[in-house]
Amino acid sequence: MPTAAEAPRIYPALRYRNAAKIIDWLCDAFGFEVRARYGEGDLVHHAELTFGSSMIMLGTARDDDYGKMVGEPGGSGGKSIYIAVDDADAAYAKAKKAGAKIIQELVDRDYGSREFICLDPEGNVWSFGTYWPKAGETG
Repeated sequence: MPTAAEAPRIYPALRYRNAAKIIDWLCDAFGFEVRARYGEGDLVHHAELTFGSSMIMLGTARDDDYGKMVGEPGGSGGKSIYIAVDDADAAYAKAKKAGAKIIQELVDRDYGSREFICLDPEGNVWSFGTYWPKAGETG
């Protein structure tokens, strides 16, 4: 059972055509702060922007497996929710039993997370993994 002092586990994840420019814009316009940014030049593989104790993840829209799952930015594409879990295998089993459509099976990432991606009954993309960006921080 989560406690009030537990770090957030739910993170909106967004893809942008020009993530490098959007990072600057989100910081200037909305007051986000860059917590982490990975990539080269204008290509952002993954970035984490904080707003107080909250955080979003984002990256450059790409034609990779994840990009195909979430679609292009704009309209209904380019968005998903990431949830940090303690046990990805248990979360996978529970989601699958409830009828979630698994679009990426459990995989061990090179950054140490065990993850899977699925669709809810209305087609929204959800990712679950053991990577917990703000673990150790209070809510």
